[in-house]
Amino acid sequence: MSKHWVYAFKAGKADGNASMKALLGGKGANLAEMSALNLPVPAGFTITTEACVHYFRNEQALPDGLVDEVEKALADLEATTGKGFGKVENPLLVSVRSGARASMPGMMDTVLNLGLNDETVEGLASLTGDRRFALDCYRRFITMYSNVVLNVSHHSFEDILDDHKDRLGVTVDTDITDKDWAKIITDYKAMVKSELGEDFPQDPKAQLWGAVKAVFSSWMNDRAKFYRKMHDIPEDWGTAVNIQSMVFGNMGQTSATGVAFTRNPSTGDSDLYGEFLLNAQGEDVVAGIRTPQALTKKAREEMGERALSMEESLPEVFSQFKSTVDTLENHYRDVQDVEFTVELGKLYMLQTRNAKRTSKAALKIAVDMAKEGLITPEEALMRIDASALDQLLHPMLDPKAEKVVIARGLPASPGAASGKIVFTADDAVRFAAAGEDVILVRDETSPEDIHGMHAAKAIVTARGGMTSHAAVVARGMGRPCVSGAGEMNIYAERGEFVSRGQSFRHGEIITLDGSSGEIMKGAIRMIEPEFSEDFHQIMKWADEYKTLAIRTNAETPADARTAIGFGAEGIGLCRTEHMFFDDERISAVREMILADDEAGRRKALEKIQPMQKADFAELFQIMDGLPVTIRLLDPPLHEFLPHTADDMKAVAEASGVGEEKLYKRTKELSETNPMLGWRGCRLGVTFPEIYESQLRAIFEAAVEVAVAGGNPKPEIMHPLVATREEMAYLTTMTHKIAKEVFAAKGKDIAYLVGTMIELPRAALLADRLAETAEFFSFGTNDLTQTTFGISRDDSGRFLNPYIEKGIFEKDPFVSLDQDGVGALIKIAAEKGRKQRPDIKMGICGEHGGDPASIAFCHGAGLAYVSCSPYRVPVARLAAAQAAIAAQRG
Repeated sequence: MSKHWVYAFKAGKADGNASMKALLGGKGANLAEMSALNLPVPAGFTITTEACVHYFRNEQALPDGLVDEVEKALADLEATTGKGFGKVENPLLVSVRSGARASMPGMMDTVLNLGLNDETVEGLASLTGDRRFALDCYRRFITMYSNVVLNVSHHSFEDILDDHKDRLGVTVDTDITDKDWAKIITDYKAMVKSELGEDFPQDPKAQLWGAVKAVFSSWMNDRAKFYRKMHDIPEDWGTAVNIQSMVFGNMGQTSATGVAFTRNPSTGDSDLYGEFLLNAQGEDVVAGIRTPQALTKKAREEMGERALSMEESLPEVFSQFKSTVDTLENHYRDVQDVEFTVELGKLYMLQTRNAKRTSKAALKIAVDMAKEGLITPEEALMRIDASALDQLLHPMLDPKAEKVVIARGLPASPGAASGKIVFTADDAVRFAAAGEDVILVRDETSPEDIHGMHAAKAIVTARGGMTSHAAVVARGMGRPCVSGAGEMNIYAERGEFVSRGQSFRHGEIITLDGSSGEIMKGAIRMIEPEFSEDFHQIMKWADEYKTLAIRTNAETPADARTAIGFGAEGIGLCRTEHMFFDDERISAVREMILADDEAGRRKALEKIQPMQKADFAELFQIMDGLPVTIRLLDPPLHEFLPHTADDMKAVAEASGVGEEKLYKRTKELSETNPMLGWRGCRLGVTFPEIYESQLRAIFEAAVEVAVAGGNPKPEIMHPLVATREEMAYLTTMTHKIAKEVFAAKGKDIAYLVGTMIELPRAALLADRLAETAEFFSFGTNDLTQTTFGISRDDSGRFLNPYIEKGIFEKDPFVSLDQDGVGALIKIAAEKGRKQRPDIKMGICGEHGGDPASIAFCHGAGLAYVSCSPYRVPVARLAAAQAAIAAQRG
């Protein structure tokens, strides 16, 4: 626990530094760091995250001593600025902003221009000689404070403002005169009194504490909770509050405000990227209400814009700004996302933080910085979110496909998507829950739309720039986004938008390309992605650091080839039952199941065996020299039989078996709990001819491939083994069939026999299984089911409430339960090695593609993880990061 609740900062001096994010939040820590670097930062102070945590743990009571510390910090701020808080002559105005240790853009609340009232606004007007500016600040403060602190809808203020604009015949705020702002402010205050039954607060101290408590409270608002859940940010971190002297970007044409990135967060290009607005305050840029201008002349020309860039309109300030952001990038050794204000030609830095970026940009930036010598290859690997690599591995628009462009906007976040048009966040969630792909279309998004943005495949906004809320959040989520599509007229209330003379209604399909900014009619054909040199460089570095091998789960040649292309080092799980469902084979499988005796089953299996042999041969050829772990038949036999009356009739006619017999056999095989029933190795024990047929197909395929010059490496895996006796029986069976095939073919092939550990008993008694098993593959899907007693197929109804209430931290089927299931894996690994020191171990459940689960596997000393083909690059990077993290301790 810190000794202080408040930490001050001003240019050249600060109580904190960048390493104190846990206490001061990211914004506060970086304001302190920039101040210590003597950069132009408006003076202020930070209330710690610990004060926020105390606030929530003590029935929203402020901690003892906080008020006194804030009073002292406020007095020091008055001395530093030469202004007085609440004083008419030279009023000190402050901004009150949130700042968690992890960046949560737009999720929590901000209040600007705090300290204004009916008297201090006149003092500000007199001091600046600009009454219009002072009243503009006051109307902004009333709107923001009323919304954030007093819970008055901002739409109420917008309606009043729109009515006045209509009366005056103006379209932009900057055309409103001081006299008209005075009338608008009078209407604002009257509306607040009507809504709340009391006047808008005039006491600056009361305003300050109202804002501080509101920022604390915003840590627990719905959008912040949703964002934390989405990004695994702990609730008990709390947010800091940053109170900073105001500087004004709305003081005329030599004043401005903007947002910038030191490199392009969409592509990774090294050019300065961002936007600014003359005569505006910061919220105007990120809220997407006005379309901002480019920072650089190059960017303006590339976008075909006429409005002058900051480089052209404020050249001296731009030069200072460019030097400052270069200093910040070199200091932090990472791309910076900065907010700045220019007041009457003087630059002020309001924030810096490590920039959120797309996966494509993350790869390029990491590789470029490593090549520039700014970071090491090891640091480059650790800079990339392994899970987010998934964004690069899926199809993109086919450039040869015909397309009808219906609108064009700014390329705010790359990627392509097709889906049904929806106009509200709630509709996006509802449609997505029903399995529909949707595109969220809005005039502009707000933080309240976060749940809909998450549910949507992509986002389109008619207003806002490339640093608007929609753009920043979409990039962080990996969602394609087109912003500022101004030619779209959106009529959300009637469920349509109009563009280029055409109307598009709710539910119609459109496609957008977040890399080009194009919005197209209908669904456009996609193609497989192409991988950059940066991608291949990162994968090369990852392979140099990782110690876990990365295999794939695959049973089709297409999946196997895809996985090899992504760098898979073998197949860790070939589910043979998937091969049985092919239309040509299912009838033979059903014939086998419906047979009255062993002879009948063997006759049917003879039809299937050549097909399985061909499958295995092709996999051995593709994986030449790499291991192929083949799981023998696992699911219950009833899964292969028809279930509906129509299907029953069709199968009966096709097979020549009477419907009555088919119904009878289906009933005999039905189970109350198939997950724990007649499946896995229990089929191989009761119907050994099934496993014998599969084994014969595997060994014959391996020999034929070897004779043809290939290098097959089969690993035979028996599923659902629970006892030493089962394992011994199945191992003996395997060796017997192998010996017969090798003798008949005149050639031996090296192979391994092992089991899938998916039952707690198998894990606890793994040493007994290892007497005959040469490898263990942890089937973490079923091991999670049997450990928790939860069916993966049925748990969706209660898992989300468990996670929301903090009973489960995460869905155990998505990220491995390291305490319970992980403990069983460690026990099995220890016992297996004790019995058989050279035993090979890995996992092949869906957790094999989850970075947190991969880190656990590295720590447990497993040899490999196996995952779906498209997750192989994710797993390669995550394995490297796990190895690096372990070395660092």
